[in-house]
Amino acid sequence: MTIDVKQEIPLSSPWLTPGDIQAVLDVLQTPTLSIGPKVREFEEAVAAYTGVKHAVAVNSGTSGLHVSLAAAEVGAGDEVITSPFSFVASANCAIYQGAKPVFVDIEPDTLNMDPNLIEAAITDRTKAIIPVDVFGQPANIDAIAEIAQRHDLVIVQDACEAIGAEREGKRVGNHPAIKSAVFAFYPNKQMTTGEGGIVVTDDDEMARAMRSMANQGRDDAGTWMNHVRLGYNYRLDEMSAALGLSQVQRLDEILARRNRVAQWYTERFADVDGIDTPYVAPETTRMSWFVYVIRLRERIDRNAVIPQLQERGVPVRPYFVPIHVQPYYRETFGYSESDFPVTEAVAKTTLAIPFFTNMTEEQVEYVVEQIQTVVGNA
Repeated sequence: MTIDVKQEIPLSSPWLTPGDIQAVLDVLQTPTLSIGPKVREFEEAVAAYTGVKHAVAVNSGTSGLHVSLAAAEVGAGDEVITSPFSFVASANCAIYQGAKPVFVDIEPDTLNMDPNLIEAAITDRTKAIIPVDVFGQPANIDAIAEIAQRHDLVIVQDACEAIGAEREGKRVGNHPAIKSAVFAFYPNKQMTTGEGGIVVTDDDEMARAMRSMANQGRDDAGTWMNHVRLGYNYRLDEMSAALGLSQVQRLDEILARRNRVAQWYTERFADVDGIDTPYVAPETTRMSWFVYVIRLRERIDRNAVIPQLQERGVPVRPYFVPIHVQPYYRETFGYSESDFPVTEAVAKTTLAIPFFTNMTEEQVEYVVEQIQTVVGNA
């Protein structure tokens, strides 16, 4: 297969149908572009899909994590345990509340937070745990829940990368021990609202507080000038909600298509030396493929591989840079390399490769061929 490198395969791309576009255009034919019926319809659809009582739409997954901690009354002086192998929002949300993020290392195969390390990180200031479902693979919520219950801790599940995923047949976001779970819908996610997110919960008071906080702290009726608590402008607009509603109605098809692309990759990488494909735990009965991240063996220089692949029209990216080595975290909390050795070892080898819902088998073959060539030369 040959590809014009000037028309390179994208790293990610949303799958937008004529129905998605029409859903947004329909809203634009009305005078209601914010605080309207589409947001509530979207919330109801996600709540039903997840199997929970409440869903609160917000303008990003980050906002969802923030209002979750705020509604759980995490505050100044508290500590929140989370993973260093995640997008920075998983930890930033604690800082927004004046709390301190405390990291525990990850499992080397699932890349999720290692439950066996959590208890040692708990202090008398610990208030909450934020497990992260990395790359769409559910964290071990049962094990984390046992620890949280023993220590009377809140669980807020960062499922921003894992909508529709299932662990042992149970859908992510639907667990009696969690206070809330957060999904995100940036354009590289499984489904998208452009910018946006949603929080799901079975807790009536939690839902009530988060809905108010996302709407500038207004009362339950949304009275325009009556602010009953500290709030934020975290609302999702009607156009985004309409797009989300259209997409969630075919989410199972989206996930099935992404699973097919992932299987194409896994099959073709089986005989490629120097590459490890993503591990899917036996307990993960449904992977919600967010990205496809391969790992390079230690002998391969990732920094040399990346520009060569880009020259061949294959965009790639290291995924993730650990949170604790980010400049702000080093300067503010004194973290340094070697603090979390598994995270750091994994992070040095990861490479996110092109992956999106409508990716063709021909594109997958091209990507694998180029990686095999470049890695072979390395």
